[in-house]
Amino acid sequence: MQPMTLFDTFGIVSGMTDGHVATAYAFALIAIWHVGSSVPIFGVYIMPKFFFSTPSDVLARVWKMFATGVVWRHLWITLVETALAFVIGSLAGAAIGFWFARKPNLAAIFDPFLKAANSLPRVVLAPIFMLWFGLGVWSKVALGVTLVFFIVFFNVYQGVRETPPVVVANARMLGMNDRQLMRHVYWPSALTWVFSSLHASVGFALVGAVVGEYLGAAA
Repeated sequence: MQPMTLFDTFGIVSGMTDGHVATAYAFALIAIWHVGSSVPIFGVYIMPKFFFSTPSDVLARVWKMFATGVVWRHLWITLVETALAFVIGSLAGAAIGFWFARKPNLAAIFDPFLKAANSLPRVVLAPIFMLWFGLGVWSKVALGVTLVFFIVFFNVYQGVRETPPVVVANARMLGMNDRQLMRHVYWPSALTWVFSSLHASVGFALVGAVVGEYLGAAA
């Protein structure tokens, strides 16, 4: 049974697909935005022009930016920041997550510090990174890495720890060393966790780059 939407409540969506419903919501929001920012109601704008632009003005500005080509350089910089944050954060999270999963004593020592660091709001760290790395690319990369790292770390850590002990014991009986165990037992067991974390990490890397650029950028 599918959950009811606002359009279902008013009997508007009979026979519509999820894509049609999403499109209808988008057009409804744009219409509300247009009316609120363009049409005065009793002489008052619901969305004052000082704070809100109109959809047509935003579309015209976006069209101009793409037509003149000025936006491409900025998009490229954001893409580079996102890619660097994703790669560095993913590699560091996977490596340290696997290391801690194989070293329980080490994990027990650093567990409180990792949880405390993960609980910090990332926006708080952005000004610190700007003081350390400046307003260039690397402060945004550092912010993105803090978002990506913990997602990958905790997923790899949990995935390796949930490797069935029977499988590990059988592999050791067959004479596998630690390197072979990592390649043929632990990593295959953790792959589903790794891929799910990487899927989520792409968006977080982009969020880190964009939020860092909002707080301050040199390009």
